[in-house]
Amino acid sequence: MTVHELLSARVAEALAAAGAPDAPPVVQPSSKPEFGDYQANGVMGAAKALKTNPRELAAKVVAALQLDRIADKVEIAGPGFINITLADSFLADTVARQQADVRLGCGARQSAKVVIDYSSPNLAKEMHVGHLRSTIIGDALARVLTFRGDHVIRQNHVGDWGTQFGMLTAFLVETEQAGRDELALDDLEGFYRAAKQRFDEDAGFADRARDYVVKLQGGDVRVRALWQRFLDVSLAHCEAVYTRLNVQLTRDDVMGESAYNDDLAQVVADLKALGLVTEDQGAQVVYLDEFRNKEGEAQAYIVQKQDGGYLYSTSDLAALRYRFGKLHANRLLYVVDARQGLHFQQVFVLGRKAGFIDGSIATEHVAFGTMMGEDGKPFKTRAGGTIKLVELLDEAERRAFELVSEKNGDLPEAKRRAIAHVVGIGAVKYADLSKHRTSDYIFDWNTMLSFEGNTAPYLQYAYTRMASIFRAAGEFDRHARLLPAEPAEHALALQLAQFPDLLAQVSAETCPHFLCAYLYQLATRFSRFYEACPVLKAEGEVRASRLALCAAAANTLKTGLGLLGIEVLDEM
Repeated sequence: MTVHELLSARVAEALAAAGAPDAPPVVQPSSKPEFGDYQANGVMGAAKALKTNPRELAAKVVAALQLDRIADKVEIAGPGFINITLADSFLADTVARQQADVRLGCGARQSAKVVIDYSSPNLAKEMHVGHLRSTIIGDALARVLTFRGDHVIRQNHVGDWGTQFGMLTAFLVETEQAGRDELALDDLEGFYRAAKQRFDEDAGFADRARDYVVKLQGGDVRVRALWQRFLDVSLAHCEAVYTRLNVQLTRDDVMGESAYNDDLAQVVADLKALGLVTEDQGAQVVYLDEFRNKEGEAQAYIVQKQDGGYLYSTSDLAALRYRFGKLHANRLLYVVDARQGLHFQQVFVLGRKAGFIDGSIATEHVAFGTMMGEDGKPFKTRAGGTIKLVELLDEAERRAFELVSEKNGDLPEAKRRAIAHVVGIGAVKYADLSKHRTSDYIFDWNTMLSFEGNTAPYLQYAYTRMASIFRAAGEFDRHARLLPAEPAEHALALQLAQFPDLLAQVSAETCPHFLCAYLYQLATRFSRFYEACPVLKAEGEVRASRLALCAAAANTLKTGLGLLGIEVLDEM
């Protein structure tokens, strides 16, 4: 049981004993030290329901509150708040238990099977900056949920089907026949642009491309082989980016649009059998009464086009059914741009109406905003083009290398480049993850690479400082008995004890920025502790305790950054 769970349970018992059995306890970390460590503020709502004085009810709750050996001080404040200050010994025991556990106290819970749909690039092109947020937010959530004990299934729903692949295969045949090696597939962007130009300008080529789509969907062996070449080259590009970003996506996680091709006709047939489909100008449409426009008309959800082709709306329904019926997921997370919000609401509603999923499964659109340039517009090149993700990462490492060289120019170049990789990639990821995912944010190199404030370099440097303490200390017991007597020690131990509750919040609300804020506060409290409480100059049990507290902070900081997919260094 975590600290928050324990306090909530005890306050609930005390509320019931005080005559408010149906009052939900509201226990949360205090915003200021003078309010104690935790504050229970559910008394006022209970008092209103009981038509009694809040402070009188609070006094009854405090009298009934069983916090022996858990809290040193319990006080009533304001109109009926209850401030709880935890005992140093309780914090010491809690932190010790967490540090002895590989999951830092996060594993004692019922696990779920969670499917996370994220990254999902279009395999006709190289990944661009628009894929960054889905990729790293999804990766962070997958890591956190796995760490907490959930069975996480990663699904990279890549775009690998449709008209564009007919266009590309037709153009590949044409270029090979002409012997034009300059249009090699290692330049996917150039190849795509050239193919698109042919498609737009040559009606005969466009017809051949459409014919290739039919052949592709029909299983033509030669066309499928050409298509597979595109997939292999594109996935190799993606895998290189994932490796560089330290993202845990592999080819085994790829479940593209093509994977559901054989089920699309059945999806439409099942919808028809349920009487959900209406034919409208040759297209097969589901009209959803749950979504109406300003005129009060039901929104149209098209599942099959006039020409018999299917849309991503159809494949999303097939994927929904597969993830529930075949993977037996309890929870589905779709880490997709906020602009797709209406679409996913419709998918979930229609999926339930059709019986593709039922009430036992949670479906969540993990929406995110846009990365903006300094001009407040979506991040683009100066010419207005899309920036390749690999180019962004190159620039991050280049800038980080210059920064590292300024600070530690005497280090060997290979060492500086290794540091620059960790710092540069970490800075890009943390700058994104530290913002609320639904917010648009301004991409700013100077801010994200700063060694001050809530940035990855600041946290990475904080870990490096901790590592330098351990080198200076020599051999010591990382699990020595903790004796957090000073206020700064108490504050640091309290922060460490809250780690499991913090990850529970990240999991429940699918918001990695909570973890970023926690780690920044952890680093800040460590800095205050280190300034106020001598570590290496202390002696005996005090020295051992403070070194063990440093070790606990370092382990938690490293673990937390690792859950964000960010590496740390012993030296910077």
